[in-house]
Amino acid sequence: MSDCLAAVVTGVLAPVELQRVSLPDLDDGGILARVDAATLCGTDVHYWQGDLIPPGTTPYVPGHETAAIVEEVRGDRRDILGQPVVKGDRIIVSYPYCGHCYFCTVAHQTNLCMNSYAFGRQRADVFPYVQGGCAEYHYYPALSDVVKVPEEVSSPLAASAACALRTVVHGFERLGAIEPHETVVVQGCGPLGLYASALARDRGAAKVIVIGAPAERLAVATDWGADEVLNIDEATEASDRIEWVRERTRGIGPDVVVQCASSAANPEGLAMVRRGGRFLAIGVEGRDITLPGGLITVKSLQVNGVIGAVGRHFYKALQFLATRSDRFPFERLISGTYTLDTVTDALQAMSEFREVKPVVLPRAG
Repeated sequence: MSDCLAAVVTGVLAPVELQRVSLPDLDDGGILARVDAATLCGTDVHYWQGDLIPPGTTPYVPGHETAAIVEEVRGDRRDILGQPVVKGDRIIVSYPYCGHCYFCTVAHQTNLCMNSYAFGRQRADVFPYVQGGCAEYHYYPALSDVVKVPEEVSSPLAASAACALRTVVHGFERLGAIEPHETVVVQGCGPLGLYASALARDRGAAKVIVIGAPAERLAVATDWGADEVLNIDEATEASDRIEWVRERTRGIGPDVVVQCASSAANPEGLAMVRRGGRFLAIGVEGRDITLPGGLITVKSLQVNGVIGAVGRHFYKALQFLATRSDRFPFERLISGTYTLDTVTDALQAMSEFREVKPVVLPRAG
């Protein structure tokens, strides 16, 4: 077999094309895996719309959240627990890293590697060709962390753990412990926000409040244990939302605010959090922002930002899904199901907020 079927983005907002894409000869340590399920997120939509993507990226296979079954391994490849990776293993994999830059060797922050790159936006006409989930096969290079998927976790949910949940797990690691008396506000109710609300609930927050839209996503937040939700389609002014939250936090504001919407929501979240509170920024898209001078200092805030994740966060994300399904109906996150020939429809639906987390199966309809 020299090629496989893939959905290929050829231009900004262009219909995604079904094409035959070459399969690579494996480098030492490389893995060729058969895609079991891929999920799409807002970043996939932004790239398709031409935002964030560098010139010369097309054609590429979209999808950076992928659960796949190992088909071929070259050499002795080990997973994050040191176990051999063999044919038939169901896996998710971190983005590759170089292993020799400052962030890899000294800081131990491989998510910030100077030579890393993301799946789902690499050219499909040059080696190694298939590095996106919307294809029949996916290639994983040697320097990337492999995590085997527990039997209890479905492939669509495992795929979502390979981006949204692992990033939230990383963020909460930086945030620190949630105390039993604390109120957590989550800005945004996409997959990031929904997973953040679940982690806040699981880690013992006294109250979890979710702010976002549309109503269908807020309903999932409620099913996952949010105490109260606020629809921004109804509360359109930031000042009204801040006041609404303060009324529910004894007038002082929440102890923790987790921003899972966009950078544009940062000023509102920083204004909302109580003095001496903690703010975690995960959402990155949005316009440039300005903040009042001294806001962070005068309020004595702890502010953290997070992007991406390293192998342990992928592992913890899968363990969370495997061990908390009795508390959270995780399958509610997965909305529509698409095939390789309908990826355009999936991206369009995501852009219009008609999907929460669409899954793409590796076949044509």
